[in-house]
Amino acid sequence: MTFDTSLFASKLSRYRAQFQLDVDDFVRLTGIKSDRVCALEAGEVKPTGDEVLILADVFKCDYRFFISSERVAPFEETEELFRRHGNALTREDRWAIQEFLHLCECEAFLLDVLGRHPSVAPFVYVPKDKYFKRDGANAAKALRAHLGLETRQDITDVFDLLRRLGLRVFRRSLQNSEVSGLFVRHPIAGLCILVNYSEDVYRQRFTAAHEACHAFLDTDQGFVVSFESGSSKWSRDDLVEIRANAFAGQLLLPDDLVSELPKVTWTLDNVTTFANKVRVNPVTLMFRLSDLNLIDEATIKNLRRSVKIPIEAKVDPEIGTGLTPLQAERKLRLLRLGLSAHYVGLCFDALQEGHVSKGRVAEMMLCDERELQGVAALFGRVLS
Repeated sequence: MTFDTSLFASKLSRYRAQFQLDVDDFVRLTGIKSDRVCALEAGEVKPTGDEVLILADVFKCDYRFFISSERVAPFEETEELFRRHGNALTREDRWAIQEFLHLCECEAFLLDVLGRHPSVAPFVYVPKDKYFKRDGANAAKALRAHLGLETRQDITDVFDLLRRLGLRVFRRSLQNSEVSGLFVRHPIAGLCILVNYSEDVYRQRFTAAHEACHAFLDTDQGFVVSFESGSSKWSRDDLVEIRANAFAGQLLLPDDLVSELPKVTWTLDNVTTFANKVRVNPVTLMFRLSDLNLIDEATIKNLRRSVKIPIEAKVDPEIGTGLTPLQAERKLRLLRLGLSAHYVGLCFDALQEGHVSKGRVAEMMLCDERELQGVAALFGRVLS
């Protein structure tokens, strides 16, 4: 097959533009000299094999992306995402999203080599109702039935539940606190969800469920970016977002669970107590109570600004216990990069079974090979 230098040149220059890299930035990242970069982007020369591998490493994508027309990277999706929401995403956020997509692709690879498949059959729901809010709630009810959940059963770990359905779920810190999460349809990894780890864990649970709705009901779109309610980018008229909020509310707080609550006058204390019990923020609980006419608007307005659950009371299911303060901080840093216990476990399982090398594991965990021993200890693994 003849190498297409023009196609390569276009991909290189467009990738550089996506991540707002000038030539000097690019030279520092790749070690490729500036005159060589200009020649490559002009289509005047063919890249060497080493240069292709360097570019794949820098941009965290399959090397085949640069040498063929195969759809092995979500290039068009990220290009349109950054074009449409560029003002809301810093350069650091763009790199974080690219690394998230890299982790999604690695997870798909790991599950394949380990022979592990989703433990739950795929969930399919075709939107049926012209009323988006009702359709979102009905979709969540259908998903709960699909999972065999009892009508009053709350969900302890929504991240694990969605992963069992075959979704790629990663929690990664973003600089822009207005972005709560996003969904991207990856050509290799499939349906991918990023949850902004900068938010509190109860908000992250809601965001994960919200993005799952986009993954299930908005698969015709290459991506969806969700903004925090009340942010400059959020709109009350966005029906797709309204549907996703209704889906998340019904998934985490099903009607039967909310309906069985004591018929009381809702106060600061009892709203906070029950919201913490089911691991949602008080505002989410109050909106669900409102859906079932169990609380009035005046009470919501009165409580909304003052009712809060202390951060220290919100337990992250993936941090674990028994760590020293230093270990806890190191593990938190890894979790902010998207390295969940689920994903790290897959990496070490693949290493133990001989599917990958230590160098490849380090690459998949965004660290240096010398750091692997410490990472293994934090997640309760032994590195042989």
